[in-house]
Amino acid sequence: MKIYNTLSKRKEEFIPLEEGKVKMYVCGPTVYNLIHIGNARPMIVFDTVRRYFEYRGYDVNFVSNFTDVDDKIIKKAIEEGTTAAEVSKRYIAECRKDMEAMNIRPATKNPLATEEICGMVDMIRTLIDKGYAYEKNGTVYYRTRKFKDYGKLSHKNLDDLQSGGRALLVTGEDEKEEPLDFVLWKPKKEGEPAWESPWSEGRPGWHIECSEMSKKYLGEQIDIHAGGEDLIFPHHENEIAQSEAANGKEFARYWMHNGFLNIDNRKMSKSLGNFFTVREISEKYDLQVLRFFMLSAHYRSPLNFSADLMDAAKNGLERILTAAKNLRFLAGNAKEGELTEEEKVILDSADKYVRGFETAMDDDFNTADAIAAVFELVKYINTTADGSRSKECLDGLNERLFTLTDVLGIIIDKGEEILDEEIEAMIEKRQAARKEKNFALADQIRDELLSKGIILEDTREGVKWKKA
Repeated sequence: MKIYNTLSKRKEEFIPLEEGKVKMYVCGPTVYNLIHIGNARPMIVFDTVRRYFEYRGYDVNFVSNFTDVDDKIIKKAIEEGTTAAEVSKRYIAECRKDMEAMNIRPATKNPLATEEICGMVDMIRTLIDKGYAYEKNGTVYYRTRKFKDYGKLSHKNLDDLQSGGRALLVTGEDEKEEPLDFVLWKPKKEGEPAWESPWSEGRPGWHIECSEMSKKYLGEQIDIHAGGEDLIFPHHENEIAQSEAANGKEFARYWMHNGFLNIDNRKMSKSLGNFFTVREISEKYDLQVLRFFMLSAHYRSPLNFSADLMDAAKNGLERILTAAKNLRFLAGNAKEGELTEEEKVILDSADKYVRGFETAMDDDFNTADAIAAVFELVKYINTTADGSRSKECLDGLNERLFTLTDVLGIIIDKGEEILDEEIEAMIEKRQAARKEKNFALADQIRDELLSKGIILEDTREGVKWKKA
């Protein structure tokens, strides 16, 4: 299995630190609003990476944090007249709903930054003791020049960075020994959440959070650290500097980064009016379509999101779901019996598509080629499976299709289809809950319908529904 390592800028054979185990850390979202589809890409990509490792028999310890203390969270809390803790708690719950709807497996651990402050203080103290950090007026800075390998991940030269202008600098540069020294701890401002430390009452810098949470839940050395390519510099570069200086050993063996997501060939931004949350997309499409779309390109490639491409993904997914549904129908009506010699050949031939899938995924998790192998298997199933085949043969084909789609996180069997009258009854129950201002129950009913592939739309004429 080969992985493209951002650190070496080449594909490398994956060799785990401990045989049969993978320790993987993925930077999670800052929870101040509903997650957007840009957040969704690394979630889907690295969930699929994890699933493939597990398919290959590895025991994966998968840690992904929530950044629950941040300037944006504090700003949102002030706007709403509430606390940062309340804002982050609410949006962590909403994020979990969206992740479940995208069929993202729960992490082994989702640490919260605010629950790990003591460990961060200890790591900062270690960095000061080793001469890698210093305190000025309650703020603690990291000495970038002290760490000789600074820039090895982003392949940036420290001198070039320093001459690159003030855009790279942070506030308080007059206090710093060097303009590119970055903050490990900052004193509180009025109205901000704060914690006690030896230097001031305040809060940690963003970068130290992931260094400490990775160390606590995975150890001083990990196999894979992953995230969006926008995190390479400065976030991941600074994590390396902190962790390797504090722990005295290599931090992560492999660094994986997914490419950017554009909307109609333009960068996603609220000012351009092309900013979409996962929740908004769920009102138009089953989020399985979003997942399938995200995996239709190689994770390192830039990905363009558009209505046309989503419709194409929906049609492609439908081909797979239809083949699976047809297989289940045929198997339900097929006779029991041992495989014939011809059927054994059929299943052996199907295995070559499984091998094609594995070859694609072994080559830096090439989901685009893996999906192509699934389509080849579907084509083979459609031309081979019919009413003359035994239940064993049909079940064997279905098992192969299910296994591959499960690695991709695509659900091909959603169980019994919901009847129209059941949908209408649930909508009435939701409307009654809304009248009684029981919005939690109303949301629960809406989410339950969504999980069954039913999308609700509240209009002036009443509630309309459609199947995704």
